[in-house]
Amino acid sequence: MGSKPDDGRRAIATNRRARHEYEVLDQLECGVELRGTEVKSLRAGRCSLQEGYGAFRRGELWLHGVTIPEYEHGNVYNHEPARPRKLLAHRRELDAWSKRVRERGLTIVPLQIYFQGALVKVTVALVRGKKHYDKRQSQRERDDRRDMERALSRRR
Repeated sequence: MGSKPDDGRRAIATNRRARHEYEVLDQLECGVELRGTEVKSLRAGRCSLQEGYGAFRRGELWLHGVTIPEYEHGNVYNHEPARPRKLLAHRRELDAWSKRVRERGLTIVPLQIYFQGALVKVTVALVRGKKHYDKRQSQRERDDRRDMERALSRRR
């Protein structure tokens, strides 16, 4: 495996299924508006992005369907696990994405949630659903790439 540059990121959860199910057209790094016990639960590495999606409401981007389980050592002020969370991004970027989602029927899905320093960030993607034959083609390309790398490594 190749080494990745150290950019201060520490991954919490990755939505691997999203890249299989959708064609990624554009990506955006956003901050997330969280409560205290949510951050503590994320520090413990507990989060699920599988059912997550983004939606615009009154010009703001909200993340729905992402589950951050209750903090185990929390009290009566613990957070609700599946509540919608506001994503923080520049107005210009939000306006452009809102326009594209409305016009072309595209969807917004979370790809990864991670810590960047002390901040929690989410990478969301503007995606279009793949057809069944597109998924087969993607799988074939992955297999071909893997076979070529295997053949090259044997030659060395």
